[in-house]
Amino acid sequence: MSIRVHPAIHLPLGQEASGAGKSMITQCFASTHHEDNASPETAVGFDFGGLSRGSFPKNFVFGTAASAYQVEGMADKDGRGPSIWDTFIKVPGREPNNASGEVSVDQYHKYKEDIDLMAKLNFDAYRFSISWSRIFPNGTGKVNRKGVAYYNKLINYMMKKGITPYPNLNHYDLPQALQDRYNGWLGREVVKDFADYAEFCFKTFGDRVKNWQTFNEPRVVAALGYDNGFFAPGRCSKAFGNCTEGNSATEPYIVAHNLILCHAAAAQRYREKYQEKQKGRIGILLDFVWYEPLTKSKADNYAAQRARDFHIGWFMHPLVYGEYPKTMQNIVGKRLPKFTEEEVKMVKGSFDFVGINQYTAYYMYDPHQGEQKDLGYQQDWNCGFAYDRHGVPIGPRAHSYWLYIVPWGLYKAVNYIKENYGNPTMILAENGMDQPGNLTLPTVLHDTIRINYYKSYLQQLKKAIDEGANVEGYFQWTFVDNFEWRLGYTSRFGIVYVDFKTLKRYPKMSAYWFQKLQQRHKH
Repeated sequence: MSIRVHPAIHLPLGQEASGAGKSMITQCFASTHHEDNASPETAVGFDFGGLSRGSFPKNFVFGTAASAYQVEGMADKDGRGPSIWDTFIKVPGREPNNASGEVSVDQYHKYKEDIDLMAKLNFDAYRFSISWSRIFPNGTGKVNRKGVAYYNKLINYMMKKGITPYPNLNHYDLPQALQDRYNGWLGREVVKDFADYAEFCFKTFGDRVKNWQTFNEPRVVAALGYDNGFFAPGRCSKAFGNCTEGNSATEPYIVAHNLILCHAAAAQRYREKYQEKQKGRIGILLDFVWYEPLTKSKADNYAAQRARDFHIGWFMHPLVYGEYPKTMQNIVGKRLPKFTEEEVKMVKGSFDFVGINQYTAYYMYDPHQGEQKDLGYQQDWNCGFAYDRHGVPIGPRAHSYWLYIVPWGLYKAVNYIKENYGNPTMILAENGMDQPGNLTLPTVLHDTIRINYYKSYLQQLKKAIDEGANVEGYFQWTFVDNFEWRLGYTSRFGIVYVDFKTLKRYPKMSAYWFQKLQQRHKH
């Protein structure tokens, strides 16, 4: 996803992998296939686990992904207005070392270098996001021409280098002006404003862009922004986080409802005015943690299903069936907004493809709790989270506290979408793992742990595709190390190392693994 803080969850932030978890990491990833002193470029003998470009369907897309606030920099330059993240992280102590996205990795100036490297590593596509407040500094009204020029240059250079653009219209960074004007995602006015912004992008870039995405992880925006206040704009009930205002019982549902309507309104504009002429398509990106019942008991099976309904079902159900899952309707009751008949027509079927961001899996159990004292989105699940079964961890843990390495979870998640939502056209839009930010350069470049992660997850993806899942692309997260939301620069998800002082890029061993995996063999 792109934090990567996993949201399902109110986990204790300092949670460390247990001794068992740590030893498991070393066992799982002890096998390296290189001499320790080999540089990544000269390293030979990569293990691909039988995978190659040829293992996947004929026009399968291999891409990489990032987001505007995490890589661009120039946050308050060249006419960009502030987003809610610029405001949110100004609170002292909220970020490790008071990190910000003001410079990040300066892709605003270094985009050619990064695109050149993507091409060299044999990637087909780049999933980036457009900063709404770089185009409309006030959210609406006056256009910032320098911002438009930047995205034109970026898209044109990608086309020149044979990299297909997959722009996403919003990745967490709502313009602060709209937050000030009508409380942002909580205000129904945002639906028209987002559709206007989307239409401007279709009109301006759509002659070259054929793969649009409206939102990245709207669930995370609603849950982390409004249920526990861990993300911008930092709203929640007092019981669930350190927030000055908010209501965890109602606001996450209002926000999600408005995000769904924003998406549908943008898709409607695209289909009515641009799709036929531009010959493109439009989708949305949803995060999906796989939830596995802890035991075979009926109660735990129901708990895992509730978790899936409150997680992926919250968005997929309206998009496919025109209503929220019955579980949610029954539990949330009057706090859950309803779609009007007109809105149902607009929402249902409002995507040509869906992106699934998949990283991890957890065990779920029924906590046998009675009435909740404080109502909130996470409380409504009425589920317990477990990270091991009989003392055996669900998987080794990456650096992020929420990220356990569970390849079979990806297979189950993709299958679940196939079986419950009519096997829509899917892309696996994010998948990756992080290491600590403070490793030495030789250690960080020799990232066999990441190679093993990608190999094992891609094997599971191939298995799902071979069994009929309609998946047509895979995007690894992320290309370059960057600003990792609430983890600042203490977490590195990139396959390319960035020295945050000099901004110099160094491909890691995993980058060369992808280069070889993605080679095209001429027939």
